[in-house]
Amino acid sequence: MKNTVAVATLGCKVNQYESAVIRESFQKRGYQLVSFGDKAQVYIINTCTITKKTDYQSRQLIRRAKKLNPSSTIVVTGCYAQVFPEEIERITGVHYILGNSYKDKIVDLVGGSLGKGYPHILVSPVGQEDIFMDSAIDGLSSPTRPPIKIQDGCNASCSYCIIPLARGSSRSKKPEAVVEEISHLARLGFKEVILTGIHLGAYGLDLQPKTTLLNLIQQLEKKRVINRIRLSSIEPTELNKEVIDCISSSEMICPHLHIPLQSGDDGILKTMNRMYCVSFFEELIQNLVEKIQGLSIGLDVIVGFPGEGVKEFENTLTLLKRLSVSYLHVFPYSPRPNTVAAKLPDQVHGKIAKERSKILRELGRRKREEFYRKYLNRELNILVESGRNPETSLLKGFSKNYIPVLIKGEDTLKNCELKVIVKEVEGEKVLGRLCRS
Repeated sequence: MKNTVAVATLGCKVNQYESAVIRESFQKRGYQLVSFGDKAQVYIINTCTITKKTDYQSRQLIRRAKKLNPSSTIVVTGCYAQVFPEEIERITGVHYILGNSYKDKIVDLVGGSLGKGYPHILVSPVGQEDIFMDSAIDGLSSPTRPPIKIQDGCNASCSYCIIPLARGSSRSKKPEAVVEEISHLARLGFKEVILTGIHLGAYGLDLQPKTTLLNLIQQLEKKRVINRIRLSSIEPTELNKEVIDCISSSEMICPHLHIPLQSGDDGILKTMNRMYCVSFFEELIQNLVEKIQGLSIGLDVIVGFPGEGVKEFENTLTLLKRLSVSYLHVFPYSPRPNTVAAKLPDQVHGKIAKERSKILRELGRRKREEFYRKYLNRELNILVESGRNPETSLLKGFSKNYIPVLIKGEDTLKNCELKVIVKEVEGEKVLGRLCRS
């Protein structure tokens, strides 16, 4: 158990990337990585605070670590630690409570000593978060499709969102550093990376000279740095004609977009301070599907936002039924302290939000299955994951347009790009057969 470390991650792909950096920093100091369910010398919980539920999950992980090894060193970092350190301080057994700007110092803090008097709380005000933490992963413990953080922070002011309070203002990684990091991973044998950020579409606007996400994508395309690049969540207003044309003509950018809709009602969108209307969004989705062959589109939707009555919810449901999208991520609204929406009248009862979530998730399930069925008896190129499907023990690979296909095969096929034929769709389970040359 000596020199062992376990890392648990909640939340977005930015957090996943930062956890990978933390794991690698410990590996380089001679620590052995173990599962969070195992007994470890050091436990690190990289938290999220997007909802009340993620706050609760963070606290549960802290208590679980203490139970697994009462004598371990427990480090809590991430957005929950950044915004609500006093809540974590009330939990017995925590040694370090570290804001987001201290993530790159965790291994030094654990290896050194700040003296007694735990917990040590190191949290910088978010207003001081004006420099991009230029870390990079070496691929020591990365998944098959590692996320690459190219942007952090957010300058938007959506009325429900606490993330600007946790992450600070928008800041970006220099293009040459992005190119080098991805090139390094490609040299190690990785076939795909996911460009990720808190507000990905704002990439480069803070740099001198200014650049854009489109310019970065074009540079990566020109250099052909890796086989596949996937984009994480991107705002609808940032999918302009030039970006759409770039994706549609690219052999490298995956035809898969995840777009936050949040509501299908114009009044709710206005109260959320979202910078578009329903007609704009519907026209955008239609344009995307027409221009980008085989495109898979996922949407984020918030239900139970203040003021969402029966009519407003029906508007959202009706819109979603019309849209040619592949899947839905549905979130019941969660009031966050110090946000405008938390103080709004007409808060929706949690039971109603839960019922509405169930309706939309069922719609999302049907849309996902419908999208998969379009590919029955068709050929797909998949990248096989490093882990097998736990339910079937079959290999699992993702197509460029994000269809997960299960196939029979040996472990030697992991991290390989393979041509498969989709033979069966059982609900949300896609079964394929390897094409033999």
